[in-house]
Amino acid sequence: MITSMCNSYEHTIVITNRHLVQGDFLKQLEKVTKLHPHALILREKDLTDDAYESLAKKVFDLCKREDITFFLHTKIEIARKIGCQNIHLSIPVLKGLSETEKKALTEDFCEISISCHSMEDVEIAMAGGATQIILGTIFETECKKGVLGKGVEFVREICQKYPLPVYAIGGMNMQRLPLVIDAGAAGCCMMSGFRRYTQTVE
Repeated sequence: MITSMCNSYEHTIVITNRHLVQGDFLKQLEKVTKLHPHALILREKDLTDDAYESLAKKVFDLCKREDITFFLHTKIEIARKIGCQNIHLSIPVLKGLSETEKKALTEDFCEISISCHSMEDVEIAMAGGATQIILGTIFETECKKGVLGKGVEFVREICQKYPLPVYAIGGMNMQRLPLVIDAGAAGCCMMSGFRRYTQTVE
């Protein structure tokens, strides 16, 4: 039953990294959106604000076309400016916000996604108004070589204790997706993993 649930991409979140993409980045993202993942987070942390905003508008259009939830990564003011109502933050960024700024987040955004790596992180995220948790690192990954994965039991522990949707990240692929869903996760996030699944999409 769990395996059959995971044959599509509706339980996956794409986290972009254009440095992992060969060829035209937007064309590759268009292929990804045609797989209809649950959501897409535009990471691209090394871009200037102007470049990020320009790219965000184009990717936002792609996501609207395929009815995919679109998150900006960290760029709160750009999200407000372009009308994106979903934001993804790290714990350090969240902790750096004032109480007034945190309250404004919950008023201005429909979805607030927070990266967490411990129970303490999840507590901070929930207090900051998180609506979903990106939980890592679950398996060893190409993106963070040498960082040991926390394993599926860590996912289970978090999911049993906290009511928020949890998406596992770190070494995830479609073969491992049923493992984290069985542990209580809503799904998984993939970065380098999605390169393998766009090759068959025209």
